[in-house]
Amino acid sequence: MDFPALFTFSQSSLQDYADCARRFQLRYLERLAWPAIETEPTLENERRQRAGQLFHRMAQQALVGIPLDKLGNLAGSPELAKWWQNFSAEYPNITRAAKLYPELTLSAPLGGQRLTAKFDLVAVSEGKAVIYDWKTYHRRPRNETLSIRWQTRVYRWLLAQAGKHLNGGQDFAPEDIEMVYWFAEFPDQAARFPYNAGQFERDRVGLEKIIGEISAEKDYPKIDEAQAGKTCRFCAYRSYCARGDVAGDWREAEFEDEALPEIFLDQVAEIEL
Repeated sequence: MDFPALFTFSQSSLQDYADCARRFQLRYLERLAWPAIETEPTLENERRQRAGQLFHRMAQQALVGIPLDKLGNLAGSPELAKWWQNFSAEYPNITRAAKLYPELTLSAPLGGQRLTAKFDLVAVSEGKAVIYDWKTYHRRPRNETLSIRWQTRVYRWLLAQAGKHLNGGQDFAPEDIEMVYWFAEFPDQAARFPYNAGQFERDRVGLEKIIGEISAEKDYPKIDEAQAGKTCRFCAYRSYCARGDVAGDWREAEFEDEALPEIFLDQVAEIEL
């Protein structure tokens, strides 16, 4: 399969490739419909997806000035009401920065292709930037796992590389960038990842390497069955690989709906108050 001459990579596509090259091929190159239920029980998983979508939209609307209490009226379940209560309590700390850039998209050329990311929020004060990413996970991932995820690496690198227009025309020094995962279910357990010049260079090399590898790939092999484990059980493309017809239980998943924050804003209607 010939790789597209110009392809836009995201943290989700890079993570999919890192998890399973065949999944990357099926999702991003062949653009196949998802033939299998991703997790069980299905209705509960779909309910959580909708709640997560609405939470992200409510947070975005709050950051552009809609009152928190009015948005809180949209919380139609105890779970979402709890998340919103937690977010409202944290809101003064989140919005303390001088400039707030919710739902910000940044993009930069890299390795002959393009890399893009949509940020839930970038907060800037006195030349320092904090990247916020909201998570509605039912389990709190380990910091060690989050630190090596492509999202953490892509977001910090891209802000340092392409965010100078947010800083008066001056590039952010890597040391002035921090990424924060804020968990609606665990509001007092935010994961914080500062940055430095060494990590910035490491990420540049790593990103160029994986983009080059993907662009030159001809076969896109599926993950070895002996090592598949949860990767296949929580993959909606598993039927293409004859990897079983039983979905994994969503309560066992460490990461939920990783691609969702990047796409849902184009698919969810404006909130009506």
